[in-house]
Amino acid sequence: MAATVAALKSTTGTCFHQLKKSDAHFLPSRRPGSVSVRTLRRQSPMATLTAAPTVGLAQTFSNLKSQGKVAFIPYITAGDPDLSTTAEALKVLDKCGSDIIELGVPYSDPLADGPVIQAAATRSLARGTNFDSILSMLKKVVPEISAPIALFTYYNPILKRGIGQFMSTVKETGIHGLVVPDVPLEETELLRKEALKNNIELVSSIGVTGARASVSTKVQTLLQDIKEATTKPVAVGFGISSPEHVQLVAGWGADGVIVGSAMVKLLGEAKSPEEGLLELEKFTKSLKAALP
Repeated sequence: MAATVAALKSTTGTCFHQLKKSDAHFLPSRRPGSVSVRTLRRQSPMATLTAAPTVGLAQTFSNLKSQGKVAFIPYITAGDPDLSTTAEALKVLDKCGSDIIELGVPYSDPLADGPVIQAAATRSLARGTNFDSILSMLKKVVPEISAPIALFTYYNPILKRGIGQFMSTVKETGIHGLVVPDVPLEETELLRKEALKNNIELVSSIGVTGARASVSTKVQTLLQDIKEATTKPVAVGFGISSPEHVQLVAGWGADGVIVGSAMVKLLGEAKSPEEGLLELEKFTKSLKAALP
């Protein structure tokens, strides 16, 4: 499927909602048709101990736009290879200059994800990762990083906890954004309302994840069409896996570039968590350097 273009749809409380291209006209139904804790302690090659106050997604885009810069937005799956490594990876991504970090919550039926992220979610769940253990990890890590974190989660886990309770819990953890790829159209207003109460930003997107050898030129046209329809920031992801891709999409006028499957693959296929973190650092620096 074509690369995803995610538009941040800001309101007074900077609230966004998730859309998928595979669903006819903005998700008319629930099913479709731009994130286990171990006690092992590792030293991250780029770990930070303190962080500057974190601003939200909308403000981050605004600040970057005023500087003529494009947001770099990496994605990783929580709990792959384990949550201890995820914690260190978040610190690495932050230290390497990520502007926003997207963290995937593993789910058993990840319909909006390609094979790489689906496999990562399966591995994570098999090791016992759940939403509570992810929150526990985040409570310790979020105060140490400066980039705002957006969670990518499917709708069922939200309903299971209760929308209001979920939003308040996410807020208390320090999360700034939320991507919900399968929320039905008729339930978006309820989700939006609860998000606004907790100053959580929801994100709209089109597509299915997956690294590709090239970025379809159709994305350029789609990007231009969306930017003509809204003044909100637009980030392009799904398919971006190299510095050349990053430069290309930034040149098309995207406000942000999202890199997911390529990041997840590095961590998931590394011979050891330590090797994965070193490769992640090297790759992140190369992508960040390709942006204006």
